[in-house]
Amino acid sequence: MVTLQRIHSIHPLNLSTNHSCVRDNTSDVPIPGFHRFLRQPDRYKLNFCFRFICKTTNSNVFVITNIAEAFSISLLGNQYSGYLSQPYFALPPPATAPPASPTRPQKKKKLDKRYSKIDDSYTSLEQVTEALTLAGLESSNLIVGIDFTKSNEWTGSKSFYGKSLHHTADHSLNPYEHAISIIGKTLAAFDEDNLIPCYGFGDATTHDQDVFSFYPEDGFCNGFEDVLSRYREIITHLKLSGPTSFAPVIEQALTIVEQSGGQYHVLLIIADGQVTRSVDTESGQLSLQEQKTVDAIVKASKLPLSIVLVGVGDGPWDMMKEFDDNIPARDFDNFQFVNFTEIMSKNTSSIRKETDFALSALMEIPSQYKATIELNLLGSRVGMSSWRAALPPPIPQASSSSYNTSKALELVPFSCVYGQTSQLLISESISRSTNDKNLCPICLTNTNDMALGCGHQTCHECGETLQLCPICRDLIQTRIKLH
Repeated sequence: MVTLQRIHSIHPLNLSTNHSCVRDNTSDVPIPGFHRFLRQPDRYKLNFCFRFICKTTNSNVFVITNIAEAFSISLLGNQYSGYLSQPYFALPPPATAPPASPTRPQKKKKLDKRYSKIDDSYTSLEQVTEALTLAGLESSNLIVGIDFTKSNEWTGSKSFYGKSLHHTADHSLNPYEHAISIIGKTLAAFDEDNLIPCYGFGDATTHDQDVFSFYPEDGFCNGFEDVLSRYREIITHLKLSGPTSFAPVIEQALTIVEQSGGQYHVLLIIADGQVTRSVDTESGQLSLQEQKTVDAIVKASKLPLSIVLVGVGDGPWDMMKEFDDNIPARDFDNFQFVNFTEIMSKNTSSIRKETDFALSALMEIPSQYKATIELNLLGSRVGMSSWRAALPPPIPQASSSSYNTSKALELVPFSCVYGQTSQLLISESISRSTNDKNLCPICLTNTNDMALGCGHQTCHECGETLQLCPICRDLIQTRIKLH
């Protein structure tokens, strides 16, 4: 960080080569590419209208004036040299409005309202990537969270040929893999180290309380190809469970952002359904899982973190759309919901559908990144009372240690098609997998002790939160507790 100070007015300005902007106490002026000026000063020219003192973090002080003058500054241990010459970037002129009365202190400018709702303002993926570049985004720092709740077994009845959304028995991509590959390829240009923290939630080890890391000791995946390969190894060992809450994976992302010193991150959550909501929850009220998720999203708006929730499978997604539009009291609109199934079922080419999905998922990122700059969130920390620690991956240690990270899958995308599927085959498949020990088909832990009106059974804990039967998908109107 370089501090520039006007000598005659002692007016502080902050110039960040990482954030590519000049700041004072009245405005934030983005200067796209200023970091490139420092690296290649002979290609860029600057003009400052005042005389400044330039002070770096290591206390080196240099004077810069508005005349052509050679200078050298030390930033983060690197030497940069350049000159000031003809105008190229200019600071805004002083405000022409009369100063506020000394007896009436000026109200603090509220920046959060400008970003309380960020519109989808782009029509092509090229516009999004160009806007990210112009905003000065150098690293996207992608984080991935994947839903491993039990409902994945039946929410592909229409959109994935009746198969589990985590089905990996062939060489085609399932919906989770397809979404990861599209976003991963799109953001690859903005990922400097190619390291991606990946987490799972909703399985029998995490439920709605924790997350597990794809690698032991919270190791990161090396590129999205490694994410796909590691995903295929993990899915064969874990047990799908529930209930669904996005709070743990959001809080894990907050931990990463804090530990990085406030660098900008994008959290990609891929899930097959909305947050668990009991049928007994009154209209206008939130379930426990919903409230924790909302609280986590609001807390995340105090840090430079964008959250993109991708919905795969049959849904329903009505509550997630409300989440996207109506989450209150945030510093900026940091949450975006995208219906993957709806986009991928359009009657267009595969390339067009993938482009539309990437556009829908990323179109708010430029404005969100700009909001983190103007709200001074980059480099900030909220001082979380406790950091999350991810659980180890739910696979045998031998399998984990023998994993070859250089091995990439040669997979092709699936075609998302709505068609007629035998509901009987789906029901029989689910029933066979759980009848051996009479376990609840939701959590695979508790014994079935609640009968639904349709005749199927679950445990009491899971059954109270369901709206539709997990086997036949009928609306639940009656519940009978078994003794």
